[in-house]
Order: sequence, then C-alpha cells, then structure tokens
Amino acid sequence: MTHPKILLVDDNAVLRDMVQEVLEEDGFQVVAVSSVNQALNRITIETFEVLLTDLHMPGAGDGFTVVSAMRHSNPAAITLVYTGFPEMDAAMLAIRLQADEILVKPLEPENLTRIIRERLQKATPRPPKTALDAGAILAQEAPAIIREWLGRVQSDERLGKVQLAENDRIAHLPELLNETVQRLLKPHTMEGKAEVSRAAVLHGKIRQHQGYTAAMLVEESRILQVSVFHALHRNLNTVDFSLILVDVMTIADELDSQLAQTVESFLVESRDSKAA
Repeated sequence: MTHPKILLVDDNAVLRDMVQEVLEEDGFQVVAVSSVNQALNRITIETFEVLLTDLHMPGAGDGFTVVSAMRHSNPAAITLVYTGFPEMDAAMLAIRLQADEILVKPLEPENLTRIIRERLQKATPRPPKTALDAGAILAQEAPAIIREWLGRVQSDERLGKVQLAENDRIAHLPELLNETVQRLLKPHTMEGKAEVSRAAVLHGKIRQHQGYTAAMLVEESRILQVSVFHALHRNLNTVDFSLILVDVMTIADELDSQLAQTVESFLVESRDSKAA
C-alpha cells in the first residue's frame, strides 16, 4: 500500500493543516475535516486505511464518537486518537472502543508517520465482536441514526413544510447524540442525572428563528428517540443484555432532558423576540 488514505479530524485549523502537510509529504492521501459531523459524513461514503483524530473537538470525548463510527463502517482501519491531556478514563475508553493507540501532543512529525507506517504493516484481522453496551452501539450507529431521523423528518407533514437545507436541519444532532453517548459511557444508574446541554439550548434558539413551534420540537425529539431505539434493535446480536435496561432508561432520560432544555430555550427566545 503505497498511498494509504487517512481521515484527519481536528477542529484546530493550524494543527490540522500542519499534520496534513506532514502526512502528505510522506506519501499519504489525507482527507482533513474540522468536526465530528463532517467526519461521520465522510465515513459513510468513503473508505479509509487510517483514522487520526483529536480527542476533544470541542467536547470531551468527541474523538471516540468518530472512532466508534469508523469501527462500525470500516473495521479494518487503523484508529489513532491524540490528546494534550492524557487521562486514565480516556485510555480505558480507547480500549473499550478498540482504538489502536492514544498519542500525546505535541505530535512529532517523524514519530507520527513512523507509528502510522508500523501500524499499517502490522495490521491483522479484528477479533470477533464482543457484547457492547448502548453507548458504544450509539456511537458507531450515529451516521445511520442521523440518516434515518432526517428521512423521517423530511417526510413528516408538518416538519417537512419548513424549508431547510439538510445541514441546517441536522446541525444539532451530532452533538446531542455525542452527549448521550458520553453519558452512557460513564458509570450510570437509574438515579443518574442529565447535565446541561449546550447543543439543546442552542437548538431551541435556532429553531425559533427557523419557524418551528414548540409542538414541532416535541415531534422532532420523538422521531429522534424512535431512530435511536431502532439502532439498538438493529444491534440486538451485539447488545450486552446485562446493561440494556439501565442504558435504555438513561437514553430516554437524556433525550427528554435535552428536549426540555430545547423547548425552554425556544420559549425564552420567542419572548425576547416579541419584546424587542
């Protein structure tokens, strides 16, 4: 393999451009993107030999969403995650989601290209899949969930009437799904509590200006829950059934919390717009 194809994911433009230049000078083909959403879109339509992704973009653990999606769509790819803040939790998640290696910034050009070449030369078939919890499944299924959600929303009589570009319609979804995945990947119980969702709050504000109603937001969220649970159903052969009950309750609680924050933000934005 003389020109392996690499997907490079980093929201830091300076670092991204530098790493891309180094890799291309060493003979790699590089597709560079700046967000999880862009990475997921690329993974669904292209084949890569290597994934090289920042861990935090800008949310904690964003890189693992990309790793899981790559593992699902292209299990033979080498997956490398880099971070400036190595953590034990991150290392454990990398093992759990089958990332090949965590690299620590700053990335030395010679070491980076050497590691990639060595990993490609030593690549071996992946072992059979083991049981996965809902967090790992949702991470790897994120592109499919977004596609299903988009199709259902576009065919909905009320929601479909709001004319939006696809990117504007789905802009909030990758971060909402990533927040759900991050909550699932942490130790959780039936008494777990959802956190403030920056994506949900922003989504409510944006939808208010796009012509939505509160009822439409509720329907959007219902469709998301349907799409999420369809993803779990498609993966019943790999689900860890010892965790599934708590996982499902956690998913429902997280999505309901996100909806509540979206609606509240929507109503506040509506009142402010009328007052102005």
